Amino acid sequence: MKKTPDPIDRHVGSRVRMQRVLMKMSQEKLGDALGLTFQQVQKYEKGTNRIGASRLQQISKTLNVPPSFFFEGAPTSDPAPQGFEEESSSQFVVDFLGTSEGLHLNRSFARIRDPKVRKKIVELVAALADQESDASVGPQPEKA
Repeated sequence: MKKTPDPIDRHVGSRVRMQRVLMKMSQEKLGDALGLTFQQVQKYEKGTNRIGASRLQQISKTLNVPPSFFFEGAPTSDPAPQGFEEESSSQFVVDFLGTSEGLHLNRSFARIRDPKVRKKIVELVAALADQESDASVGPQPEKA
């Protein structure tokens, strides 16, 4: 039977990956800085291997973030009550930011300096998402 990674280990690993990609650093380069193989970095990022405290300190220095960065938005040890979706929603955001698409979108958006333009983009994305979710529900009966 395969053991699944602990949610905290997965979260910490995804934050390592997110910061590494934001810094445009390869797994190999991070591994070299830490004296590890890129395969070991992969295992850390997937949460397959747990990151020890001293190694996390090394990673935080290499990636120029405080160790607490890796725990921001981490799942709590108490299971959320049924119907409470904030936890899974925040994990979805963390998972999305860990993808190349999410990082590219985030980097590009952060380069936009005009707050009005940023607000319009957020409104556009929200409208497109609403339109897509309305379309997935199917045609609605017309009101008389």
